[in-house]
Amino acid sequence: MNPWQALVLGLIEGVTEYLPVSSTGHLIVAQRMMGIGLAPEDKAAADCFAICIQGGAIAAVLGLYWPRVRQMILGLLGKDKEGLHLFFAIVAGFLPAAVIGIIANDWIEQKLFHFQWIAWAWFVGGVGILGVDRWMKKGGGSEGAELARITLKMAFLIGLMQCLAMWPGTSRSLMTIIAGVLVGLRLGAAVEFSFLLGLATLGAATAKKAVWPVEGLEPEFDKAFGGALLMWERYGFLPLAVGIVAATISAAVAVKWMVGYLNRRGLGVFGWYRIAAALAAALMIATNFLGLGAG
Repeated sequence: MNPWQALVLGLIEGVTEYLPVSSTGHLIVAQRMMGIGLAPEDKAAADCFAICIQGGAIAAVLGLYWPRVRQMILGLLGKDKEGLHLFFAIVAGFLPAAVIGIIANDWIEQKLFHFQWIAWAWFVGGVGILGVDRWMKKGGGSEGAELARITLKMAFLIGLMQCLAMWPGTSRSLMTIIAGVLVGLRLGAAVEFSFLLGLATLGAATAKKAVWPVEGLEPEFDKAFGGALLMWERYGFLPLAVGIVAATISAAVAVKWMVGYLNRRGLGVFGWYRIAAALAAALMIATNFLGLGAG
């Protein structure tokens, strides 16, 4: 992988990670177009690269929402009651994905990590967004609560909805933002909780992918390698550094833009984008563009 390829992938990851459009399908198409991940041993490294550059997106949100993170740290130190409550809400939201991820991760990777399923997820999610956006424009969710009033039950329900995002292409931010509104948060509070919950969920997923043994490689590759070591062996330090920096900067810009846009215009544009992406994906599958018709 060349540095410029890492730059492109980092920009795509950063822009799409927190927007409700799903980064997975975008990264798959980009990698195929650049000829990355076509061989089995390279695919494992490319998959790990796509997960590890999430570290940049995590860093962006950590910086943008540092006051909330600091509030939770103070809460754990017994100095901020509201911060402690928010910390436990994040834990409650994280637990469903942690449990189901451990149980179902292998099945999901074997059965659902195919472009056809991603295309369906784009379409279904797009229709869902348009439905929620229409409901909100008719007054639904207009009296939602601020983040300080989130209950552990609300957080747990959001966490259950987050599990649906294990279907690649669904979008973690889509599920958590919509769930937040449906359980009674105002849109801005739902977006903020989605980003904070992402620190835990994406952080855990990145750490797991980096250290977990890589299976299914040819005998000449060390199966005991964690994903990060395999990626380091295949690509070296520079592409990873470039990808993380690009993801950090682009995620920060995307998050700032998204918060302002949602407050003014709502979710609708993301629904139409997902439907357009699903139709484009269907065309790619039908024509076997870049071999995507085979999965």
